[in-house]
Amino acid sequence: MPVDLSKFFVIGISSRALFDLSKEDRIFRGHGLKAFSAYQLEHEDDLLPKGTWFALTEAILRLNSVVPGKRKVEVVIMSRNSADTSLRIFNSIDHYGLDITRAVLAGGAPLAPYLSAFDVDLFLSADEADVQAAANAGIAAGLIHQAPQNGDGPVDQLRIAFDGDSVLFSGESERIYQEQGLAAFMAYEKANARKPLPEGPFAKVLRALAILQAFGETAGQNLIRTALVTARNSPSHERVIRTLREWNVRIDEAFFLGGVSKDKILQAFGAQIFFDDQEVHCQSAAKLVPTARVLTEAVEPKPVQAAASPDKSRPHQAVG
Repeated sequence: MPVDLSKFFVIGISSRALFDLSKEDRIFRGHGLKAFSAYQLEHEDDLLPKGTWFALTEAILRLNSVVPGKRKVEVVIMSRNSADTSLRIFNSIDHYGLDITRAVLAGGAPLAPYLSAFDVDLFLSADEADVQAAANAGIAAGLIHQAPQNGDGPVDQLRIAFDGDSVLFSGESERIYQEQGLAAFMAYEKANARKPLPEGPFAKVLRALAILQAFGETAGQNLIRTALVTARNSPSHERVIRTLREWNVRIDEAFFLGGVSKDKILQAFGAQIFFDDQEVHCQSAAKLVPTARVLTEAVEPKPVQAAASPDKSRPHQAVG
């Protein structure tokens, strides 16, 4: 019978995220496709160095060891390489013992049409056009930043941190903050404290992780820990807590920072990956922890009516 990937948590990851292809990328950009292809063929038997997202991928695949014979996660290599230049990638996967058997080798064509075909739940790539196309197709997608070199040893527990607005939750409240200011945002959140926030692009990812957490804990293993790291603070925290309760989803740790920088909090949490939609937060976080910027569907936002009674006593801060 055909394998039904919809029953798995499927991650599509670019070969440049998994392996260090910086030299090959320079050849492609500086000398073109023909030179790149020739180099790959000439070095076909040379192993690729581990990339900055190798440890994360290894930790994700380790979730399949929770209960032998019961796979829960699939990783698919997504690349614009041609099949002819891909053997070096497969040889390296085999050398490092990664449990990856599926790949999309699009030969220069866009990858987005194949994401839904492989039931991809999360797409990670350094190519902004591919990430934006994935987001436009309604798939949770992250544009990866160059991660800090913190060693490539095995990761025993997968630690994933999320921003709130425009990531786990929709950008509805974020738009009020951007268009009308902090006071209007606070008033709106206080007035709607008992109304669950609409889902954001990564809500389904959080739900999938919660299922994997429960599965692991049933087997006596705690292989995933999640965190919410948001610039929200009181009183806007209440709506977030009630929303997660309504979703019946557990966040292991939550940080309502009220404008405090996120980077050191993420380092203290030990995040193996952090998802945020704002470039300013991503740039500071990426110096300390692996970070991916969340791109949302490119559509014209609808205006949102803020509540009245703005509170001008609170200091200015960023939302997200």
